[in-house]
Amino acid sequence: MSSGAGDEERFGGAEDWARFQEPHFRPFYDAVHTRLNITSGTRLLDVGCGAGGAALLAAQRGAQVVGLDASAPFIALASARVPQGEFRVGDMEQLPWPAGAFDAVTGFNVFQFARHPATALADARRVLAHGGRLGLVIWAPHDQSQQATLMDAMNALAPAQPSDAPGPFALSAPGMAEVALQSAGLRLVDRGEAPIVVEYPDAEAACRAMLQGSAGRRAVQHSGEDRVREVLLDGLAAYRTETGGYRLENRYRFLIADTAES
Repeated sequence: MSSGAGDEERFGGAEDWARFQEPHFRPFYDAVHTRLNITSGTRLLDVGCGAGGAALLAAQRGAQVVGLDASAPFIALASARVPQGEFRVGDMEQLPWPAGAFDAVTGFNVFQFARHPATALADARRVLAHGGRLGLVIWAPHDQSQQATLMDAMNALAPAQPSDAPGPFALSAPGMAEVALQSAGLRLVDRGEAPIVVEYPDAEAACRAMLQGSAGRRAVQHSGEDRVREVLLDGLAAYRTETGGYRLENRYRFLIADTAES
């Protein structure tokens, strides 16, 4: 990734996410890709593709990669990182592809941010070919991840949201993701857990990464970046290592579903 002034304007903070946050997610990218049998010629749609890290790994497996995200800077960076792929800005509840266009659909930490997760999952099912599979990753329940405390601190700097609003843990309660899949006409065929250790070399890297998450962006918009950084630094102190970096232990769940009748 280049770092010229033009790229900074084009990619915004997406490069910070790609550099400091996204590499930690490789264990669940690989777990889902393996279970979906992503291989040469697989037609894959990555919903909420972000900066393109998962798409890049799928392309290296030989997949024909397509990605969608709501953020133009993230789509610009994904396009630059995976030039053989096709990436579009769009809404996950209204996918701009015809029925049956893909062999597999992935959603890494994204479907819980839909206004109506079951609607987004139903549209993902629509674009799957017969026999296709969907893989999604969500946070485990709130109390199982250390990073949740930092999200809470940032959320306190933004306007309160309704209890049923989209967010990182909107599908994390036991059974919620399974019900959403069933409502979308998808059948759960596999599941598992993915413990993820996030390590930042210093406070600047940690702040730059977390400011690009949903909680960070909302907090900055409402309270300003300086205030959000101050709160993050206070919260990060509990996770400082002897080397001066920061280490947080988080837990995610992955679910694999197919298009058969539930």
